[in-house]
Amino acid sequence: MRQTTNSILMIRPVAFRMNEQTAVNNYYQKVLDGLLPATVNAKAQEEFDTFVEKLRNVGVDVTVVDDTLDPDTPDSIFPNNWISFHQNAEVVLYPMFAENRRAERREDILEILEEKGFQIESINDYTEAEEDGFFLEGTGSLLLDRKNQKAYCALSPRADEELFIEFCEDYDLAPIIFEAFQTVNGERKLIYHTNVIMTLGETFAVICADCIDDKKERKMVLDNLKEDQKEVILITEDQVNNFAGNMLEVKGTDDKRYLVMSNSAFQSLTKKQITQLEKHAEILSSSLDTIEACGGGSARCMMAEIFLPKK
Repeated sequence: MRQTTNSILMIRPVAFRMNEQTAVNNYYQKVLDGLLPATVNAKAQEEFDTFVEKLRNVGVDVTVVDDTLDPDTPDSIFPNNWISFHQNAEVVLYPMFAENRRAERREDILEILEEKGFQIESINDYTEAEEDGFFLEGTGSLLLDRKNQKAYCALSPRADEELFIEFCEDYDLAPIIFEAFQTVNGERKLIYHTNVIMTLGETFAVICADCIDDKKERKMVLDNLKEDQKEVILITEDQVNNFAGNMLEVKGTDDKRYLVMSNSAFQSLTKKQITQLEKHAEILSSSLDTIEACGGGSARCMMAEIFLPKK
């Protein structure tokens, strides 16, 4: 199984703003005072377009789909939470915590991918769980180690344990379950998505072990990564706040590996960490300040990897 891909899906925003429905448990979101919604969206579009251009310049195959004004989907820029695409020509749809994010699921996106020559044979739909108040937000909640057949998940209001185990059974993955926390106004609160504190590359892993408060769980997660011969690069909680955990390894021209992150993530890294990472992939960073502030997500969240076979 391939761990990285050359193809990604990205959704260009039309009405991007801070989503009040997700802010209840995403503590990274902020209101940008004094900025009109149109200005916020224009800034987000500018960051998005520059980011896409940088990816395409190194040979990443980016499928860009424009969001629509109706229905109102302020977080559509983060498609990896509602959909994932697999090597067996299967698409998975996920149950979403925020009601206004459920409208992000669009069938026409699958048609666009099929027109591009991607093969879709079946859809595995977990969205019924929403009716019972259970959620699992795609590769935000799940970190897939496809090669070693494992899945990592930090439980939260957006990542239900039973649903995660069901997903792992369906895809023959060993579930690695833990809880991760951040300090909010002096209190330890659950981190909303696993991919904020952790990145899995082919030969390395970036993780904020300090976010895993339970020592046994922390050891279990680190042991699993080391067992699979991954170089573990530790980051701090402060670096997590700068989205240094929210990276994605992709393939460019001639299968060259790139580690994609935001400027704020890159600027928070130490020289030693950069040296460690550059042994595995070339770093590609882009300014995502507005998207990070209002959306509470970063580079990784904006990219839904496409592993579907080509016709």
